[in-house]
Amino acid sequence: MAETFVAFVLMGSLALGHVNHQNSTYSNPILPGFHPDPSCILVPSWDNTYFCASSSFNAFPGIPIHASKDLRNWKLIGNAISRPEMLPKLAETIKDTSGIWAPTLRYRGEESGNKNNGSGHGGGRFWISTTLVFDDLPSDDESRWDNFVISTDDPFDSDSWTDPVHFDFGGYDTSLFWDDDGQVYVTGSHEYKVWPGIQTATINLQTGDTGPWTNPWNGTGGLAPEGPHLYKKDDYYYLMLAEGGTGEGHMVTMARSRNINGPYEPAPHNPVLTNANTTAFFQAVGHADLFQDTQGSWWAVALSTRSGPDFENYPMGRETALTPVTWEKGEWPILQNVHGITSGWELASDPVLVSDGYENALVLRSSVFNLTSTDGRSTGGKGQTFIGRRQTDSLFTYLLDINTSTLRDKEDEVGISVFLTEAYHFDLGIALLPQGDKTETAGELAPFFRFRGMSGNSVPETVFRFPSYMSIDTPVTLEIKAFNWTHYSFAAGPQGATHLLQTYGVARGDQLSAGFTGTLVGPYATTNGREGSVNGEFEVSVGNWTYLPQGQIIN
Repeated sequence: MAETFVAFVLMGSLALGHVNHQNSTYSNPILPGFHPDPSCILVPSWDNTYFCASSSFNAFPGIPIHASKDLRNWKLIGNAISRPEMLPKLAETIKDTSGIWAPTLRYRGEESGNKNNGSGHGGGRFWISTTLVFDDLPSDDESRWDNFVISTDDPFDSDSWTDPVHFDFGGYDTSLFWDDDGQVYVTGSHEYKVWPGIQTATINLQTGDTGPWTNPWNGTGGLAPEGPHLYKKDDYYYLMLAEGGTGEGHMVTMARSRNINGPYEPAPHNPVLTNANTTAFFQAVGHADLFQDTQGSWWAVALSTRSGPDFENYPMGRETALTPVTWEKGEWPILQNVHGITSGWELASDPVLVSDGYENALVLRSSVFNLTSTDGRSTGGKGQTFIGRRQTDSLFTYLLDINTSTLRDKEDEVGISVFLTEAYHFDLGIALLPQGDKTETAGELAPFFRFRGMSGNSVPETVFRFPSYMSIDTPVTLEIKAFNWTHYSFAAGPQGATHLLQTYGVARGDQLSAGFTGTLVGPYATTNGREGSVNGEFEVSVGNWTYLPQGQIIN
């Protein structure tokens, strides 16, 4: 199949409210793969750079930060949660729907005064408010929600983010807002079984102290009003929410008021954004944020799934999509529906942020538990050895070289996985297993390729002998390929001999489509339950980590 990346071309003027602008055609998603709950801003004093944060749930490092000069090309520049001591309880979030929910990214600077902090940038700070969620606790247990604020003066330096300032709030999806007088407010979604609706209070960012909580608006009556963001424009406070749950009924709604505490008037055209009840390829559109570009035009980012209306095949989970917004003075914003190919405001042609090169080699130390763990969800606190990167392309090839000579005991295993959660993953491993009972070496250990997985329940495993031209000392190349947008193949062969790669398993994308996250690909190492200092853990070298994007399916 030919590559489906879309070239960006300037189009003729489109009547979206800014007739003096040309318009651009671009493709969605702008942040493909596991990047839900996007929050994006433009910071003029940082050389007109756009920054986006997204949810990471129980992945570490957490809260990926992307940057762009043109809204088309994005680079991962760091992670806001990069030190275990910042949030040690993140390691306790054993459920795959736990962890970091919905970070809101904001910048508070000295733009108008053109002040400088000595680094060539405006003397302001980047702020994130978010919630660490323990989703396995009862919904009426307020320790389920740990809300906090972090900040930095340089988002390109992951270590520069401050330790969290925690604040009391029995809910989630918290968002910061600065009023014209400098007063800071925090808005969040209160746990609906305790006190329904959206809550707002003043907050001291240094201490975490909050003022009295008010209930400005509860949405339009849709399921789970959440993801609130406050904006001020033309002397109105605009409150934007996500409603309808994060699946088929997901939508964006809005209300406005002359007073930050309300009462709020709902938009007459609610929902202002949704693809629910349509045949669109992009579904679950919602949880949006608004920002302006360098030309003053408005945009929205929202999460979406490339699933079509049947919601069966979407292994990359909820991704970040971009759509243009018309917002005339004193009027309600008009958000264009999300599509794979979109015509919107003119996009700049600024240079792309360039990634530095790096070596793709590391040593893995085996974990006791494999990727399925003990019950498909938890590891009993002992962890799992797995290092993955997000699948960001509908079609891709992923390759990794592994030195298997350090495997030494029964069930020692190293391999590669397409991993969604402990309950949804497929692995091709090299495992030391007893040989069959009809050979001269029956019972002796030998390397085998083993393909197995989980898709809610265990998938039957298949085991294959090494080919005659390979042994335990033969370095192995393992491959995962998304050879169409619904299937993955798993292959292996001797290192450097791609013509000898053999396919040992196939998995379907719909077997990896569930929950709040998206698929990762990467290596793992495990003793499959064996503990102890004698013949316990082992170390294995993996290298030549290669991820080759080969196409996006966008309709």
